[in-house]
Amino acid sequence: MEETISLKEIFEVLKKRLVMIITLTLCAALVSGLVTHFLITPTYQSSSQFIVNQKSSEDNNVSVNDIRSNVEIINTYNVIIKSSRILDQVVDELDLTISSGTLSNKLSVANAQNSQVVTVTATDPDPEMAVAIANTTVEIFQNDIDNLMNVDNVSVLSEAVLPADPQPVSPNLTLNMAIALVLGGMVGVGLAFLLEYIDNTIKTEADIETKLELPVIGVISHVGEKDIAPTNIVQTKHSRRERGGFNGEAKKTS
Repeated sequence: MEETISLKEIFEVLKKRLVMIITLTLCAALVSGLVTHFLITPTYQSSSQFIVNQKSSEDNNVSVNDIRSNVEIINTYNVIIKSSRILDQVVDELDLTISSGTLSNKLSVANAQNSQVVTVTATDPDPEMAVAIANTTVEIFQNDIDNLMNVDNVSVLSEAVLPADPQPVSPNLTLNMAIALVLGGMVGVGLAFLLEYIDNTIKTEADIETKLELPVIGVISHVGEKDIAPTNIVQTKHSRRERGGFNGEAKKTS
């Protein structure tokens, strides 16, 4: 027998477990905020840019083919700049305690489509080191590319600069807490329906008809002390009045 659930039943389940859902959501956001603020090490980024361009000819004219050639060669440059040939020199120059492979993970090289400008971005927990890595990598690449490819078409466009008040790029406290709120709400709702699904206790007349497939003949209401206390008081008062009246009549007849 197929079981169906109506929208009314869904809202009833959510209403029944609303406190649990809200608690889980807020707890998830709180834990995410604490972990982000106290346990995750912030990282900083700094970028240096260089431009790939052929040296000007005597007539100072640059053809479209030259520009297209420069754009195509940038893909090769993006690979070379993250190679161990370049990064080993960066490690030695900055006296780093990490390998060139680890340093490669701290670097990203990108250029816009059909653009001759290449951006080298370094990421590090120390903002000063991020600036040093970006500038040193571009500088060594610029000096070494002439020996590698027998070309001299790289010029530094802008160096990485340490701002007065460096701001970390990660972790993002607001984003992490927002994600935790959504996940906490989803877990809360899922747990509410799970608890409702595994709860096989019989609570209402409808449960008897649905689960046991038996008709309900009658219902015995629960009577608490608060329900019977006023009745006893009224009965007591009536009995006192009756006894008082009877005694009065007895005195008169006597």
